Amino acid sequence: MLLIENLLVEKEVVNAKFCCDLSICKGACCTFPGETGAPLLDEEVRLCEEAYPIVKDYLSERNRNFIETHGTFEGKQGGYSTKCIENTDCVFVYWNGDIAKCAIEKGYFEGKLPFRKPISCHLYPIRVSKFGMNYLYYSQIEECDPARKKGTTENIPLYVSLKDALIRAYGDDWYHIFVSYCKNE
Repeated sequence: MLLIENLLVEKEVVNAKFCCDLSICKGACCTFPGETGAPLLDEEVRLCEEAYPIVKDYLSERNRNFIETHGTFEGKQGGYSTKCIENTDCVFVYWNGDIAKCAIEKGYFEGKLPFRKPISCHLYPIRVSKFGMNYLYYSQIEECDPARKKGTTENIPLYVSLKDALIRAYGDDWYHIFVSYCKNE
């Protein structure tokens, strides 16, 4: 484990090779089986609620009906998450052919939203836990095998693949200190 500024970082975050390959995984991270969806920061709850009217036209009738009946999130302060439909799809999933994608992110890239998507989604497969301070670890799941293979084949470190997300979460200065450490490792 490393201490980079004010964050603990698992060594695997430094060493892993990773590059998403949606053509193979089909956006599996948006459709994991489970009772809850993406973890949300408290301030992201409002952002997701505000995003829904803007992105609802991207969503299927099934998703819209679910959201209008059950809402977009669940939990309580410090433990919110997006809701899932039938314990799989995040409520914000839309389908581009056979690939699951995020309607919030689509709205962001079309200039309709200032919020890209929940930071837990943006950082994935890096997860954040608390051990007195934030602790970043690499969540390795079978569905991401294609991303590990592509990252290894193309020699793309996980921290490069997630540059935008890491900068968004921890700032440009932190990211550059982290990259300097990684390159010297």
